[in-house]
Amino acid sequence: MSNFLKQNKLILLYGVSLALLLFFLKWLEMQFLIVNYTFEIYIGAIAILFTGLGIWLSLKLINPQIETVIVEKSVYVNPPDFSVNEAERTKVGLSKRELEVLQLIAEGLSNQEIASRLFVSLNTVKTHSSKVLEKLEVKRRTQAIEKAKRLSLIP
Repeated sequence: MSNFLKQNKLILLYGVSLALLLFFLKWLEMQFLIVNYTFEIYIGAIAILFTGLGIWLSLKLINPQIETVIVEKSVYVNPPDFSVNEAERTKVGLSKRELEVLQLIAEGLSNQEIASRLFVSLNTVKTHSSKVLEKLEVKRRTQAIEKAKRLSLIP
């Protein structure tokens, strides 16, 4: 190994000195570029900063944090020997036919299915349904079912 170094000492010395000279020249070139293009470098750095900020902000706006709210409601369990609360039925003013329509609504039937089951026209069912909603003072069928169960009008 020492024989190799002695023979090629001059070549290695030239190689190392050329590498150092090349490194020095590249360093000077970089300094020259930084001095001549300072404004462009600042603009590029600001552009990269705002691009990153924009991406971060868009991800926050697109994927908002979802807050889960748990609503507890009382559940009405119907006893097997259910009987209609007649006092509440007369107090609300529901007729027997309106009570039948309300029970079929609670079963999840559509107006057409209720009409075919009760052998009446679709308009009659719509009239009975609107009267039920009006008498129970609610706006939706689901609200009517909930209130009727609370009043023990339907099982």
